[in-house]
Amino acid sequence: MKFCSTLLPGLFCALLCSAPMAQPRQAHALPASVIKALRQAQVPPQGLSVLIAPLPSEPGEALRPRLAHHEQDAVHPASVMKLFTTYAGLQLLGPDFTWRNRIYTDGPIKDGVLQGNLIVRGSGDPKLVVERLQDLIGQIMAQGVREVRGNIVLDRSVFDVNPRKEAFDDEPLRPYNVSPDGALLNFKSVIYTFTPDPTTGRARVRSEPPLAGLAVPADVPLRSGPCQDWRSELKADFSQSLQTRFSGSYASACGERTWPVAYPFPDDFAPRVFQALWLQAGGQLTGQAIYGKTLAKATLLLEARSLPLAEVVADINKFSNNVMAQQLFLTLSSELGAPGRFEASRLRLDQWWRQQFPGLPAPVLDNGSGLSRSERSTAQSLTALLQKASQGEAAQALRNSLSIAGVDGTMARLKDRQPNAAAIGKAWLKTGSLRDVASIAGYVQGDSGRLYTLVAVLNHANAQQARPALDALLEWTVRDTNSKTPAFSPSNRPDTGRLQ
Repeated sequence: MKFCSTLLPGLFCALLCSAPMAQPRQAHALPASVIKALRQAQVPPQGLSVLIAPLPSEPGEALRPRLAHHEQDAVHPASVMKLFTTYAGLQLLGPDFTWRNRIYTDGPIKDGVLQGNLIVRGSGDPKLVVERLQDLIGQIMAQGVREVRGNIVLDRSVFDVNPRKEAFDDEPLRPYNVSPDGALLNFKSVIYTFTPDPTTGRARVRSEPPLAGLAVPADVPLRSGPCQDWRSELKADFSQSLQTRFSGSYASACGERTWPVAYPFPDDFAPRVFQALWLQAGGQLTGQAIYGKTLAKATLLLEARSLPLAEVVADINKFSNNVMAQQLFLTLSSELGAPGRFEASRLRLDQWWRQQFPGLPAPVLDNGSGLSRSERSTAQSLTALLQKASQGEAAQALRNSLSIAGVDGTMARLKDRQPNAAAIGKAWLKTGSLRDVASIAGYVQGDSGRLYTLVAVLNHANAQQARPALDALLEWTVRDTNSKTPAFSPSNRPDTGRLQ
């Protein structure tokens, strides 16, 4: 029993150390509201895995789960898998960890002119977006380089990744399909903005970021009528690398809309963006922006740090950013000194899991984002992670990264679906969604004041139609005043290193 008493106090002992393992199934049956939602979506109860468990209010407090249903089944949680990547990252790297983008030169600098190449050595930074690129270019110019009589060389060798041959779910232009990159810039995506101008009968078109050589129409015709499938009505053609075409029209009733598009020629993206922003800042370039390696003779000009990991994790989880999650996943191995590889990161996370959660089924990871058909976990393992993550240095960073129900991130729409939902503002959740998967996992505060971990995963062809079952579980978790679980007293809860 040493395993129980030293590593997994309270709830973990109830889940793992009691004999037999099936004891948690003594928890309540599925609520009637959940069964009704499943029936309406034609999803059988076995298509749902659930584990709802209280967080101990003091060390060693032994509590039983409120609800356990198929919690030991290995299921595909979709983007909820990001919880494994982000919590492992926070533990292994630390909330204050930063990626280091380094700028080198391989020639002399005199009077603002670099006689040689400017080398941008990527670090795998997940969020090197336009504003930070502009700041980086400003720092380069502040170091005395305004003209490059050579090339701008982008070094992305920090990762060793083969791009996917086929887009996930056959959606190559969706930003969620962008592949990771050691020199990832602006998520390899272009955002098109359409703004109606009734006085001219046209909708203005803007694009960001600028790409060297890319031509985009200044406007498209406006039309009357309702705003329906406005993207299809634009009749976009992205097949040419340097020419975007819109041969359709835009409904004035749509107002201003944005359309993020993964650049169809991803290997061209970073060089064209960096070159365009360099020239836009007033820099001069004799050569062009290309990919290459940092030579041994190159001299370090400056180092620019990324946002801290805690902020990056917030973007990954609140907005379910797949490529950022994969960047972090690859960093778990690149930080050991060799180029980041998926296989090496899987091995490191597996070792971490077995050290932190001995005896629990390890998650099956592919790229660490959930955008995969092979990733798997049990609700039991996800619950163990959430329970452990409620304590320690990473607790607040992880909780802050979760979407607040009905308020922000991927859970903001709860307020539209259920304006009077009891869970609004009282749940912090990661969501997951694929064609045959719908899931939620995180923390919920009950009406009693007690905090719970909630993990619920639907695996079925009708999973998306059964999302009301997840909303019903969330409401049931909040409405705990009739629960037999002991009421939570904030005064009994330790303040140090705990989820607040």
